[in-house]
Amino acid sequence: METPMEFTRINPITGEVASSAPALKASDIPAIAARAEAAFPAWAAQGPNARRAVLMKAADALMARKDAFVAAMMAETGSTAGWAMFNLGLAASMVREAAALTTQIAGEVIPSDKPGCLSMALKEPVGVILGIAPWNAPIILGVRAIAVPLACGNSVILKASETCPRTHALIIEAFAEAGFPEGVVNVVTNAPEDAGEVVGALIDAPAVKRINFTGSTHVGRIIAKRAAEHLKPCLLELGGKAPLLVLEDADLDEAVKAAAFGAFMNQGQICMSTERIIVVEAVADAFIAKFAAKAASMAAGDPREGTTPLGAVVDRKTVDHVNALIDDAVAKGAEVVAGGKAESVIMPATVVAGVTAAMNLYRDESFGPVVAVIRARDAEHAIELANDSEYGLSAAVFTRDAAKGLGIARRIRSGICHVNGPTVHDEAQMPFGGVGASGYGRFGGRQGIDSFTETRWITIETQPGHFPI
Repeated sequence: METPMEFTRINPITGEVASSAPALKASDIPAIAARAEAAFPAWAAQGPNARRAVLMKAADALMARKDAFVAAMMAETGSTAGWAMFNLGLAASMVREAAALTTQIAGEVIPSDKPGCLSMALKEPVGVILGIAPWNAPIILGVRAIAVPLACGNSVILKASETCPRTHALIIEAFAEAGFPEGVVNVVTNAPEDAGEVVGALIDAPAVKRINFTGSTHVGRIIAKRAAEHLKPCLLELGGKAPLLVLEDADLDEAVKAAAFGAFMNQGQICMSTERIIVVEAVADAFIAKFAAKAASMAAGDPREGTTPLGAVVDRKTVDHVNALIDDAVAKGAEVVAGGKAESVIMPATVVAGVTAAMNLYRDESFGPVVAVIRARDAEHAIELANDSEYGLSAAVFTRDAAKGLGIARRIRSGICHVNGPTVHDEAQMPFGGVGASGYGRFGGRQGIDSFTETRWITIETQPGHFPI
């Protein structure tokens, strides 16, 4: 096979080349899919503890590449060293959790009304699973796309992000070192202009049986439609507009800490990022004063220097998008109480108060370091505002009354809701996913097993049959 052309990723801060990677084309995909398909039967036949051992080695191999991962994430996405290390730690945890799941892929014996019929539900691996991962939490989401599928006995193809091809390639290098059989773990990198055709070819490949995708709702719809043509199931974890509700009995200091972390961690470039703070009128002034002061104390700077809590956003397009949201809100009567518009990818933590439904910031995902503060008359109005969104991934409620908080959490339409905790919270063993425009299906723990196996009904007859004809 000819050596493919390469494409480059530019460092968003310096403008220099951050990395280069093979620019695969749609025509390269059939061979990769065939390789994954050929490797599947032998891997599926391995016992659970054999699969567990390889996965545990993969977790260690990931951690051994710590310095390379930090350097790659800084250069490709402008992230801080702290965010890169958090990514790596959680990703290794996800691989170890996947390893622990290998003996949990259990079926059941179901009582049958038919005498002598032993009736079983079995969980079996599917085949080749395509995982499409984004750039914003690249180690976590790259690993999540493949770890549990591998634990379940599937072979995988990781479609790396064009924004961080080196970071995603490091994952595959670590897994290769761990000793997965040839062809079980595969990676596809491509130039941005070829993304549509490459992903289309991957979805169309007969060997690919299921797709998981983490990314924007816009692209998720395209992937779901293409997969539907082939009746291939998808797990989609898409955009978000996470609300954090502050009720009048909330501990305001705790709410401020959680809101600041949720809104500004990784410069607000997380699917769970707090995008809407919905605060009850009775405590709104006090909360806004405290929160604006907290945001103003959170400096943004060059992540290579490592002296600030916030680093760079991923590209100029993000800067322009966030600035446009701020301009629109201010033109319609909102007030910037911390931060403001930026001229570069080093953007300040920005708080916009007085946001109403007439403003784009109320509804559109910012995916940047800006958060809207929306006033609610009371708790009922806060729930109504929280649910006034097409998205439904993560949410949070702050109140000193735990029972009330739980009741409100149950009424918010989201896949995830935290009482007295931030909207940004992820653990390897938790069921993770959303509703509405945030997608469908669940990653994590035993929910992940359901996503990446087929359930089959198999019976054994132990007595002579009696039939009506």
